[in-house]
Amino acid sequence: DAGRATPATAFHRQWKRHALLLATLAAFSALACAQDVNPDATGREPVSTRAALQNAKPVTARHAMVVSAQHLATMVGVDILKQGGNAVDAAVAVGFAEAVVHPCCGNIGGGGFMTIHLEDGRNLFLNFREKAPLKATPTMFQDADGNVVAGRSTDSYLGVGVPGTVMGFATALKAYGTMSLKQVIAPAIKLAS
Repeated sequence: DAGRATPATAFHRQWKRHALLLATLAAFSALACAQDVNPDATGREPVSTRAALQNAKPVTARHAMVVSAQHLATMVGVDILKQGGNAVDAAVAVGFAEAVVHPCCGNIGGGGFMTIHLEDGRNLFLNFREKAPLKATPTMFQDADGNVVAGRSTDSYLGVGVPGTVMGFATALKAYGTMSLKQVIAPAIKLAS
């Protein structure tokens, strides 16, 4: 039937309708590592040397693109977009996947930032960095005389912050995403299994 949308046209229309064109996660802005040489689901191996990288052709896309430091996390984002999710849905899904497949850089025990560019031209910035515990005080790293105690902020339980990543992802998803937390975290759970 000519009036019926195909999955491809529905996907493209959905992108036009979504207010979000781009979500950039500073929390996952680690440079792509050239150490990952495991083949992806297509059997192709990621570029693994500087020489190969110099000869690689750039990847382009017409409607959307997902980039991360680990190809399995990237594929999670692509799959979320193919399911009809928007850029924030994909970014959050990639963030959770990075925590599983690239734990040195993707994390749920830390914090980060997210910049979101809306279709109307506005830019939003979410700060979900770690925070000090509620009982923290301005002088907790000092002795009774007001001198900084070496190591107290870095080598003791007092220096631990409350992670903000999961809260930040949930906030972004609720305010600007189109999918549920259960939907976007499912691929990370599968990768962890």
